[in-house]
Amino acid sequence: MRNITIENLTDAVIKAMSDDIPARNREIMTSLLRHVHEFCKEVNLTYDEWTEGMEFLRRAGDISSDARNEFILIADIIGMEVLVDMIDKKPTHGETVPTVLGPFYRDNPPVLPKGASIIQKDFENQETLKVTGQIRDTAGNPVPGVTIDVWEDAPNGLYEQQDPDQPDYNLRGRFETDADGRYEFVCIRPVPYPIPYDGAAGELLNYMGHHPWRPGHIHFLIQKDGYKTLISQIYDSETEYLDNDSVFAVKEALIGQLKKAPAGSGSDLEMEFDFVIRSNEMLQAAE
Repeated sequence: MRNITIENLTDAVIKAMSDDIPARNREIMTSLLRHVHEFCKEVNLTYDEWTEGMEFLRRAGDISSDARNEFILIADIIGMEVLVDMIDKKPTHGETVPTVLGPFYRDNPPVLPKGASIIQKDFENQETLKVTGQIRDTAGNPVPGVTIDVWEDAPNGLYEQQDPDQPDYNLRGRFETDADGRYEFVCIRPVPYPIPYDGAAGELLNYMGHHPWRPGHIHFLIQKDGYKTLISQIYDSETEYLDNDSVFAVKEALIGQLKKAPAGSGSDLEMEFDFVIRSNEMLQAAE
């Protein structure tokens, strides 16, 4: 096209795509191009604003590494990651609601027996928490032999890989459900913490007038062959930021009730939370 105008530019770019690209590529790019071009026109984006946006992305790339993906943080702040997670992992048969993995998961945590503690270092004013529950399938049957990875931040608001003063794999563990599908472990009551805001993500938070804080929560990664993997987070019902999580990941169904533990129970607090996972076999039969 020899004469590009505001009116015909979008169609020109779409038509420039090759005819032999995968259909999904075409679907995604066509929609993306239309939305991006409409956004520019809707806000009357200036060239200086566009340039600053490109520099912002460059700064995000500069701070990114194998240990930190600034673009995921940016996607979190604008609610994009949680939206994609809800679209792609929507419960279909009454399973427990999932939510995002987060940036602090580490594979191969210590394998521990049922009831063990994941606490390797004590903190001043910490509250210990015994977490128990049952894993069931969508028919209500207990599921034995389920692998459960759990991880959380320390009372100083840091995960162990952020804090050189914490032991390796502190506040992390891998457990397996017993014959009745039950699990149990001891941890520390999680506290609110800020997502990293010393880079481009922090710039975006300031631009939006939003805060970096997440409510206190415990991460769960629940897996067993033949079942859909469940990634979720359980929130303390009394924590701050339940109503304004910086990454918009809170779900009402994932809020747990912490209670004072009875004397002699070995922890300050206790919480029971059951999970429901879906059998892949059951889904295939339904289809």
